[in-house]
Amino acid sequence: MSSLHSPWRVRDFRALFAATALSDLGTNIGYVAIPLIALEALDASPGQVGALAALGTVAFLLIGLPAGAWVDRMRRRRVLIVADLVRAALIVSIPVAWWLDVLTLPQLYAVVLLNGCATVFFDVGSQSFLPQLVGRDALLPANSVMVSLMATTNIAGRGAGGFLIQLVAAPAALVCTAVGYLASGLGLTRIRAHGGSATPAVPAAPAVPVAPERRLRAEIGEGLRHVTHSRELRALALTAACMNLGSQLVNTMIPVVIVRELDLSEGTLGLYFAVGGLGILAGARSARPLARRLGIGRTFGLLGPCLAPAALLIPLLDRGPWLWVAGVGWFLATAKVGTDNVLAVSLRQRLTPDALLGRMNATFRFVLTGASAVGAVLAALIGQFVGVHASIWAGAVCMTIAFLPVFCSPIRKLRELPDPLPIQVVAVGKTGRATADS
Repeated sequence: MSSLHSPWRVRDFRALFAATALSDLGTNIGYVAIPLIALEALDASPGQVGALAALGTVAFLLIGLPAGAWVDRMRRRRVLIVADLVRAALIVSIPVAWWLDVLTLPQLYAVVLLNGCATVFFDVGSQSFLPQLVGRDALLPANSVMVSLMATTNIAGRGAGGFLIQLVAAPAALVCTAVGYLASGLGLTRIRAHGGSATPAVPAAPAVPVAPERRLRAEIGEGLRHVTHSRELRALALTAACMNLGSQLVNTMIPVVIVRELDLSEGTLGLYFAVGGLGILAGARSARPLARRLGIGRTFGLLGPCLAPAALLIPLLDRGPWLWVAGVGWFLATAKVGTDNVLAVSLRQRLTPDALLGRMNATFRFVLTGASAVGAVLAALIGQFVGVHASIWAGAVCMTIAFLPVFCSPIRKLRELPDPLPIQVVAVGKTGRATADS
């Protein structure tokens, strides 16, 4: 990594990295603990486990798009801090209720939904803050670091979460999640930059008063048009949405198969999720070398058909050697996800002006997490009425074909990241379409 464009030279980036590490560790412990609380402490059915997974992502469908416009108006550091503190307070209510013997499934549903709302603001704010902290030239190495961090915390958090739950009850393990969020929020106060929108969007006719609600709709529309009118961004959104849909169909029912049907330990479940983290880490660390050697387009084009079919090994999950076969399939499929995440997020940020970053990220999060929500609902329905293995097979097929939109798009011809867009001020013209002024 060139020292000139290294994100590690930026003090605020180092603070964001440390805070995100703490937050992600807690999140991944909760990722393992919450469905196990539903299964073991509350005797939830496969349908109820699926509903719980859907509530964790449905917040992006409810407030995802307006959240992007709000983030573009607010100081992003403050958004991240408040989101972390809210998540800490919500999560700690679960072990407290469990210790008081008043924990119920409706409370678990409510906490997961509200926690998802706070996560909307954290995710959108974090991805919108990063380009302002490190600069556009350092986006690829910075995103490589952040995706590698996500993978590392997947390994450590989910692996440790499974074994921690074997030592103490799952609700008690959630204390670590709450502590992670609290420590992250405190760590974010070390960031000196506030992360306000660089150049706010302005109305085309400032002499005419515009109602706040109408202006909010117009700003949301700008973000949607920016994504849908770009062939590259549209392809990235479709590929990632299909991958999220498939992985949610798989992961929602995996705890049911491992813990209930195969009667394996919670540690095995944590190990399965940790293997996915290893795959993402391997893919993320390979992204920059592959992009330098092959070019961004050829990297997308070659990895898709080579690695995506490995997802078809996941439904073979069973005792004995088939456990390892499914693990290999999961590792290879997530390795592609890791590479895609580094390259796709960097490409999205380079194709988007500062004034639209929040809304672009919110639009992507709306689409991608919306796909996860749909996947969780489908998993609940298929798992309840057809069978948990049918849900896993459906998800594996979706993951296998997810590469096709990018494979068939102009992205395949890209040699390197395009130059950053010079657009700084975005206005809504008389036609209603987004116009730009340099």
